[in-house]
Amino acid sequence: MSINNYSPFHDLRSIIFNLPKVELHRHLEGSLRLATLSEIAYENGVDLPTMDPEELRPFVQVVEADDPDFKGFLAKFSLLRRFYSSREAVMRVAYEAVADAAADNIYYLELRFNPVALALNQGFSFEDVTDWVIEAVDKASVDHQIEVRLIVLINRMEPQYAPELTEIAVAKQDKGIVGLDLAGDEQTFGDVTGLVKVFQWAKSEGLFVTVHAAEAGPPSNITSAVEKLGAERIGHGVQAMRSIDVIDLLRRQNITLEMCPTSNLQTGIVGRLHQHPVYAYHQLGIPVTINTDDPSICNITLTDELIVTTRGIGMPLRILPDIILNAAKAAFLREPEKTRLVNWFRKALNETFITTSLD
Repeated sequence: MSINNYSPFHDLRSIIFNLPKVELHRHLEGSLRLATLSEIAYENGVDLPTMDPEELRPFVQVVEADDPDFKGFLAKFSLLRRFYSSREAVMRVAYEAVADAAADNIYYLELRFNPVALALNQGFSFEDVTDWVIEAVDKASVDHQIEVRLIVLINRMEPQYAPELTEIAVAKQDKGIVGLDLAGDEQTFGDVTGLVKVFQWAKSEGLFVTVHAAEAGPPSNITSAVEKLGAERIGHGVQAMRSIDVIDLLRRQNITLEMCPTSNLQTGIVGRLHQHPVYAYHQLGIPVTINTDDPSICNITLTDELIVTTRGIGMPLRILPDIILNAAKAAFLREPEKTRLVNWFRKALNETFITTSLD
């Protein structure tokens, strides 16, 4: 079977599953197992519409009956905040998020999390929940042989917490926190002026920066993210295609896009998979990566997402190793760690792709 003449769907899945993978854009709060949610709710008396995992599904996961809707997608996170009801619950969901990534042949993961989402409803401190996530992720990375780094996420709707979250992230760089992210409803909260000093300080203290931009908002949000906040990567960036100037900015500054096709379809950002710009961006020379965004909410794995990219969007299978290598090159690592990671993936992808793609 040649790489240009694979036949059944299961052969394609096997090829893609066996590729060693990198994921740069995965939210902890969007990575909870349904069964775990039910168990946590039962054990901690969480007030829910139902305790049955299947009946709970439409409240926390995109289902077939859901209309594509950006704000409807974000609303599922509100209910999920009820589940971080104890130290044990937070640690369990963090551990399982890493374990599930490793089970999908992901060897390097950057997991982003919002301490406010994990702490606020229960009155925990942001620093405590951050330490719990770090502890659980460290254990899971050893148990499942996966390299993990953490990104602290600031919600656009909760900018008042940005200084404290940034100070925590900066202070815990020696414990695996490598970056700062800005996410949330950019349609309503697109102005980042009030966050400029916080992000500039974070960069001066050694953190990398990624920003959700031009997912549902205008292309100019990318310009603000790069020029005002110092973003080295952009989450989504789907709307960049509407501006030649923004496309030029991404190419000139070699800004990597963390793209999530299934999420973009479910939020209504793209109407059809074949309209997704990820392959076009690649052809234009913009470094693109493929990610799950929220694997439990979207009900996907990274293997699924790469299959979607080939079968639904039309990216040739032979290009996937280059896309994975893009992610390794864009990892939030300093030298010599970055070179080590890239060299490992270059060798492993070459060996694995040849072995799994050819008779």
